[in-house]
Amino acid sequence: MKEKKTKVIIPCRISYAHIWEGEPDNNGKIKYSAAILIPKDDTKTIAKVESAVKAAIEEGKSKLANTKGVVPRNIKLPLRDADEEDIDDPNYAGMMFFNASSTRKPQVVDRHVQPILDPEEVYSGCYCNVSVNFFAFAKEGNKGIAAGLNNIQKVRDGERLAGGSTAEEDFEVLDDDSDDDIFD
Repeated sequence: MKEKKTKVIIPCRISYAHIWEGEPDNNGKIKYSAAILIPKDDTKTIAKVESAVKAAIEEGKSKLANTKGVVPRNIKLPLRDADEEDIDDPNYAGMMFFNASSTRKPQVVDRHVQPILDPEEVYSGCYCNVSVNFFAFAKEGNKGIAAGLNNIQKVRDGERLAGGSTAEEDFEVLDDDSDDDIFD
């Protein structure tokens, strides 16, 4: 896969995955999104993200620069340290993360690049390769780099991070011949 400087494939774990049905944003537009979790010890992937962000800053200089033509140091950057953000979620401990979104629904495929159609197959907590494009934005006084969500390849299952328990976890098998009344 040929990558642009601002477009990268990120091996990660996804969280807050709104990839099957989007959610309306502040303007009523439907957006698809996921939080991308990268272990801090995966320095190769973190370096890849940082390089793509730098390339996006360079490409977006005209949007980001002040009147003197200089990009301020305080622009918003996507990659954050979950331990420094004081996130109350043990799944984020030891992770770097960023949010990626798009108004276009991502294609979701398996390890063989075959479409996955069942929303239960790819969920918050599974491990994926995610195609992301970093780009500059300047809107309503805010300037920075955002992450555009492209496509998702499921690599393997992981413990679900949201959505509660399964029916198998909640209930035990009942005997079909039993006349037991649950209200006794």
